[in-house]
Amino acid sequence: MIKVSRGCLGDEELLALRSVFEGGYFGAGREVATFEEQLRSYLSVEHVVTTTNGTAALHLALDALGIGAGDEVIVPSLTYAASFQAIECSGATPVACDVCPNTLLLDISDVERRITAKTRAVMPVLYAGQPCDMDLLQGLASRYGLRIIEDAAHAFGSTYRGRKVGSFGDITCFSFDSIKNITCGEGGAIICRNGSFANLLRQKRSLGIRRGSDAALKTRGWDFDIDTRGFRYHMGNINAAIGSVQLKRVEEFIERRRTIARRYDAALHRLPAVQPLCIDYVVTAPHIYVIRVKDGRRDELMKFLDRHGIETGINYAPNHLHSYFKRENLILPEAEKAYQEILTLPLHCDLSDSDVEEVINCVRNYFQTRDMKP
Repeated sequence: MIKVSRGCLGDEELLALRSVFEGGYFGAGREVATFEEQLRSYLSVEHVVTTTNGTAALHLALDALGIGAGDEVIVPSLTYAASFQAIECSGATPVACDVCPNTLLLDISDVERRITAKTRAVMPVLYAGQPCDMDLLQGLASRYGLRIIEDAAHAFGSTYRGRKVGSFGDITCFSFDSIKNITCGEGGAIICRNGSFANLLRQKRSLGIRRGSDAALKTRGWDFDIDTRGFRYHMGNINAAIGSVQLKRVEEFIERRRTIARRYDAALHRLPAVQPLCIDYVVTAPHIYVIRVKDGRRDELMKFLDRHGIETGINYAPNHLHSYFKRENLILPEAEKAYQEILTLPLHCDLSDSDVEEVINCVRNYFQTRDMKP
C-alpha cells in the first residue's frame, strides 16, 4: 500500500533519542531549550514557545489572550477538528466561515460578514501549507480590533512576501505531529512578537508555575508561585531531540514535497474531471496534496485507488456539519461543495518517483476505464 502520509525518520533521530535516554531526564529540559533556539534561528523570530502538540498551542494562545466565555472566534469550517476544539476549550464560540473554492483558504469577505460585537479573533487555517493573504486579513483585523491566531499546522517552511510563516503577523501556531513537514513524534509551537506574552505562555504551559524566568527548562527548583491558570502543555526532551534532527533536514523535506506536488500538477491538470488546487509552490511548503474530483466521481475514484494499493484521504469534513458544532440554518456553500469533491493523494518524503508515477497512472486509468464504459 502506498501510504497517503507518513513521517520520515532515520538513524540520526535514533542517535538523538539514545542521547536523551542516557541523560536520564525526559521532561522539559536542555533539548527543549535547544530546539526552541533552533526554531528561532530558522524562522528569524524572537519568541518561540514549544508545546505538547499543535492543538495545545492553539488553546494556550487563546487562553493567554484572555479569550473565553462570551467571545467568538471566526475560523474556516474546512479544517481539522483541532481548530474548533481549541476554541471550545477556551470557552469561546467557534464561528464557522466559508472558504475560497480554488485554494480552500478562508474567504476573507465572509469573515467580515460574520464579525459581531462578540468577535475577539480570527483563526486563519493555512490549508495544505498555503499562506493566506495576510495583508488583507491584517487590515481587516486592525479595522475591527481583532487578534489573528494563525493555525499554521500545515505550513511549517512556507513563506509570504519573502518571509517565513511565523516571522510576521500576530500569533502563529505550528504542529509537529507524526506526519507534518517536520515531526517531533508529537509537538507544537507558538510564535509571537511580544516578550511579555511569550513569558505568560511559558508560565501557562507549565501549570501556571512562575519561577522568574524560563528556568523550568534549566532546573526544577522548588521555590515557585502560581498566579494564573495553567496547563501541562510543555514539550519533552524526547520530542525536542527528534525535532532538532528533523529541522536540519527541513529544506530537503520541503523540496521533495514540492517536487512531488509539481509532478502531480503537471500530470493531472489535463484530466477534465480533476482540478488541482491553485497553489504557488515557490512559497508553499506543501503538507498535503488535494485535488477536486468533479461530476460525482470522487468516492468511486477513492475506492478504485484503494483496490490498486493506493491510500487516499479526505481533508476534511467541514466542522459545521459535525453534530457538536452545528448551528441552525448555517449554510457554507463552498465548504460543503468542496467536501463532496476533495481527495488527498499520497504526499510524503518516502515516496519514490515510481510511487508517484504509479499514483498518476492509476488516476488516469480510472478515468480512461470509466469513460470507455458504454
